[in-house]
This record gives sequence, structure tokens and C-alpha cells, in this order.
Amino acid sequence: MPKNKSHKGLLKRAKITKSGRVRFRKPGSRHLKSNKAGSTTRSYRLPQYARAGDMKRLGTLLFRPLKSQDQHESELREKERLAQKESA
Repeated sequence: MPKNKSHKGLLKRAKITKSGRVRFRKPGSRHLKSNKAGSTTRSYRLPQYARAGDMKRLGTLLFRPLKSQDQHESELREKERLAQKESA
């Protein structure tokens, strides 16, 4: 049986973080910025993370488990809650 191969186009455009999130750049951020507002161009500098609706499709393209930004934030809140419970 052949090996599963990751989608090379997705790997070139996105980075999988250590925690399993998918980080990418916003589209429309490369050129033709003179007609865009300053706040819009500044927002292009920030990294974007894939949301929950895209995770199933991205996971099938990469053949690995992934986390959405929402899942990551909820795990962090859960860890903080447990840490507060232990300290109290």
C-alpha cells in the first residue's frame, strides 16, 4: 500500500505549529496596498490561524491531527482554571 503524502501546496503556504495549529498569511497582503486603509495594511502583518470550520479539510490534506485557534484557546483557559484550582 502506498504512503500518504502531505499536500505540498498547503505546506508551502502554511506552517504547522508545535501545538498543531495552522498559521498562514492573509490573502491580499502582498501588493496594491495604496488604496487600502492603514489599519487594514497593519492587520496583514499579524499571523492568521485556521478556524474550526477548516480543520477537517486541512487534516485530510496533511494526514495529521490539527487544532483550530478556538480549540487552542479553550485548552489554555482550561489549564489556567486547573492551575488556579490547585493553588487555591
